[in-house]
Amino acid sequence: MVYTSRYPFFYVTVDIVILTIREDALAALVVQRGEEPFAGRWALPGGFVDPDEDLLEAAVRELREETAVATGDVRLEQLASFGAPGRDPRHRVVSVAWLAVLPHGPEPRAGSDAAGAEWKPVDFLLGEGRLAFDHAEILGEGVERARAKLEYTGLATEFVDDEFTVAELRRVYEVMWGHRLDPGNFHRKVTRTPGFLERVGRAVTRGPGRPAELFRFGGAEVLHPPLTRSTFG
Repeated sequence: MVYTSRYPFFYVTVDIVILTIREDALAALVVQRGEEPFAGRWALPGGFVDPDEDLLEAAVRELREETAVATGDVRLEQLASFGAPGRDPRHRVVSVAWLAVLPHGPEPRAGSDAAGAEWKPVDFLLGEGRLAFDHAEILGEGVERARAKLEYTGLATEFVDDEFTVAELRRVYEVMWGHRLDPGNFHRKVTRTPGFLERVGRAVTRGPGRPAELFRFGGAEVLHPPLTRSTFG
């Protein structure tokens, strides 16, 4: 049986926002486009969904093909959909965006139709005209989602190693929120939030000063009370 529809055909793509902290700044993984449109411009990893693919499968495949980042290191969550007419000059295209964070961004290697792949500071990428298509909007949405999730989930612990100090965790919040936090107040809040942190039972010396106690994520799905930005104001 042949099915017809009065609705026009359109394409579906996936775009991936992957964030990490490098050189004490928030950075995103981007590729340099090797072909038109926007040849030579930076873009988020992504591409067209194949007819036989699920959306998550397509995101994993595109990430691997364009950047060679091991997908086992990345836990993707759906961010939002973007479908404004004209967002892609080639076709009517709707994109489903994904978000992930990494403690240490591995060195990417360009592949597929990408001319390059690098970690770039988010502040640089969000400058006018730096990103192709509507990827500045998508990246901005991803950053804001991550900033918000720091308040009510354990997302901040995904930016650090499995075992970390409170000072290392605090620096994640400072980089993400863009301002310094009082060390003593931060330590009290995060160590008293049920299910957020667990003591490892060891200390470590990293840099000058006394050894610092090590913690790991305590597994809480939701932080209660939430650690809102005003909490540390």
